[in-house]
Amino acid sequence: MNDTVSGKAYAKAQTPARKLGKLDQEGKWGLLLVSPYLIHFIVFVAGPLIASLYFSFSQYDMMNPPKWTGLDNYGRLFGDTLFWKSLWNTLYFAILFVPAQTILALVLAVVLNQKLKGLKLFRMAHFIPVISSWTVILYVSDAIFNPRFGFANSILASLGLDPQRWLQDGKLVIPLLVLIAVWKGIGYIMVIYLAGLQSVPQDLYEAAEIDGAGTLRKFLSITFPLISSTTFLVVILSTISTFQAFEQVYVLTGGGDISSAGGPNNSSLVLMLYLYREGFTFMRMGYASAIAWVLFMILFTLTLIQMKVQKKWVHYD
Repeated sequence: MNDTVSGKAYAKAQTPARKLGKLDQEGKWGLLLVSPYLIHFIVFVAGPLIASLYFSFSQYDMMNPPKWTGLDNYGRLFGDTLFWKSLWNTLYFAILFVPAQTILALVLAVVLNQKLKGLKLFRMAHFIPVISSWTVILYVSDAIFNPRFGFANSILASLGLDPQRWLQDGKLVIPLLVLIAVWKGIGYIMVIYLAGLQSVPQDLYEAAEIDGAGTLRKFLSITFPLISSTTFLVVILSTISTFQAFEQVYVLTGGGDISSAGGPNNSSLVLMLYLYREGFTFMRMGYASAIAWVLFMILFTLTLIQMKVQKKWVHYD
């Protein structure tokens, strides 16, 4: 009897150990399964991130070992007029791009959310520019805004107006880049808004109609508040994309030539293009890393501000 009790007590005492061993085995398998992602993160994300932080405090040209210089790159950066010019161009781009894309995508999504014939065709037509490369966009834009034979100048000539230089005009280049970027990206934002609109309960609209609410009142009182979280996401994504703008400026103002991109006279030089030029054209990788970290801090600060402000207008159901 005592031996039986002792055997049961021993088995009970050993049960947690067996479970712990089983968990350890499962943990090893789990670690093995996620190891490709962990290796990718360490090699291609965390590693370069730490390296760029070190390079930002160093003089580094990718040909010789980095030489520690402390805050010299940052001191030079804040005294660089070209940096402030590129920062202002980026902010100007964002001020025009974010509201334009957000409002137009919302209007387009509301229209395409109706039960009408041919909506799938219209949705597909608006999404085609999203999946098109910037090289294709370049050819289309050149056909429209070419100073000599572009479609836009043909329209101006038919109206008796003087032709414009468009992308070669320092005052027009940023607004035109915004227009082209909105045209290319509006389909993606439209899809996000469509997902938000289709999650709004239809019984709320029916109740509003019974109370005599019109289309505008239903939009302001029901639709917009219930998709405010979607709008917040769209604003965040659009803001980040503007500060990462590179391809459109590089292709549309330089035609693939980095030395002429950002013109005319640096009127369209944005931060990412300036970073690329300093790092890969002039081989000043330490200085480019400092620009990258300042850009990160700007984006981080703007995101924090948006997160703080969103409490006043974003409604989560």
